[in-house]
Amino acid sequence: MKIEIWSDVVCPWCYIGKRRFEKALADFPHEVGVTYRSFELDPSAPVMSGETVTASLARKYGGAERVAAMQEHVRRQAADEGLEFRLAETPHANTVDAHRVLHLALAEHGPEVQARVKEALMSAYFEEARDPSDHAVLREVAVAAGLDGERVDEVLAGQEYGDAVQADVARAVDYGATGVPFFVLEGKYAVSGAQPTEVFGRVLQQVWEATRPAPVSVVAGATGDVCGPDGCD
Repeated sequence: MKIEIWSDVVCPWCYIGKRRFEKALADFPHEVGVTYRSFELDPSAPVMSGETVTASLARKYGGAERVAAMQEHVRRQAADEGLEFRLAETPHANTVDAHRVLHLALAEHGPEVQARVKEALMSAYFEEARDPSDHAVLREVAVAAGLDGERVDEVLAGQEYGDAVQADVARAVDYGATGVPFFVLEGKYAVSGAQPTEVFGRVLQQVWEATRPAPVSVVAGATGDVCGPDGCD
């Protein structure tokens, strides 16, 4: 089964949803291929500004107290999935270069390495409060996850894979995604949001059944001599 996941490395519900989805996959008995797609929550976000997300959200939503309550709710949800978020410290940061590195991982190493880089970037941001717009951070995280340092430097020095990032964003819009995480299964079934693990499990099974050929019924009396792996009858 082919699954594409649109998300951003600074989206807390994307990381929580990732963990819940992974738990569902662990109990799913069939082969699944996962590819991560780009979605920028805030394309206008600054590069290495030093401002925290808390400060940015406080301006948008009317004060630090309200933001603190929102973040505490998210922190508890993350903790339930084994994640230790440092939301009060995470930087308000641009993520386009992080997405370009993820496309590099996919193009040159495949989905498994891309998944490792994705996990490493999200962990660095949410659990270590590191800045994903900082090229030194991106290089360190990507190399540790399996990418070649020289290729990471080349990509970050230019605009390589920028068109791929924008193509992902355009596809998300075409699919009707207004937020992330956004999961597309077999190119035709969509699930929005960090659903509970049991919901993801049901969706996986339903899509599997809906996209597999229906078994045929052998007409009574319409059987004859056949050959099989063990010989001919």
